[in-house]
Amino acid sequence: MENRRMCPNCRAFITTSDRVCPYCGVRVGARAIDIRRPGPILGGLIPHAHFTTILILLINFGLFIATKIWGEGVNFTFVLVAFGAKWGPEIYQEHQWWRLITAGFLHGGWLHILMNSWVLYDLGAQVEQVFGTSRFLVIYLVGTVAGFYMSLVLNPMTPSIGASAGLTGLIGAMIAFGVVNRGTGMGRAVRDFYVRWVVYILAIGFIGGFGTDNWAHIGGIAGGFVIGYVAGTPGARPERERIWNVLAAGAVAVTAYSFLMVYLHFPTPDQLK
Repeated sequence: MENRRMCPNCRAFITTSDRVCPYCGVRVGARAIDIRRPGPILGGLIPHAHFTTILILLINFGLFIATKIWGEGVNFTFVLVAFGAKWGPEIYQEHQWWRLITAGFLHGGWLHILMNSWVLYDLGAQVEQVFGTSRFLVIYLVGTVAGFYMSLVLNPMTPSIGASAGLTGLIGAMIAFGVVNRGTGMGRAVRDFYVRWVVYILAIGFIGGFGTDNWAHIGGIAGGFVIGYVAGTPGARPERERIWNVLAAGAVAVTAYSFLMVYLHFPTPDQLK
């Protein structure tokens, strides 16, 4: 995918070196991901293609370390619920719906966070390249919420956490991209590649033994697919870019509000004992 992109006018696949679409004759500019490359971020410590992804990873690791610190000598499940895990009784009885967002940034152990981080680092850059940063943020949030909502409805009495709901949302969006462009070889290849990912993820979940929440995965795929199907790609409809920018800002604001709610509802040290 590195040397291919979509013409913003006719949506045909062209090469990254094309400055005029050979199919419709419209002049095309450089990709947004290429425009960002000249100015290094933090002296080059953060790769440009992974900038948004690494911000999410930093939040995940920060919260992971915090839960480990608070979890010393305390029931760790209780700590995760305190930090915003999906937990049916708190959501239904206390109306803490923000847990459908905060649960996506928590992890239960080193294997859990390292596996999710590895997938997010690789997958996040691909999705951001195809959909752009604004759509990426919306897809990730909707995938997270949809995943944990399905988990809540179908398995409310089991706490659930992890970035995998958002990750499967990204996968669902890439499948949608392949479906929308199924008339091209590139579109079919993208669709088939990520469908295989879905098969592997769900197979591992159904085999069991890993504490995976397959309902969250299925909900995430569905949510990401819907957004990916209607989102289009940056530049295809310039008049819609402002809408996606507003939606992305809303996604960030809602996420920040959700963590504010975690802070306001956080138990006292005596309650954690």
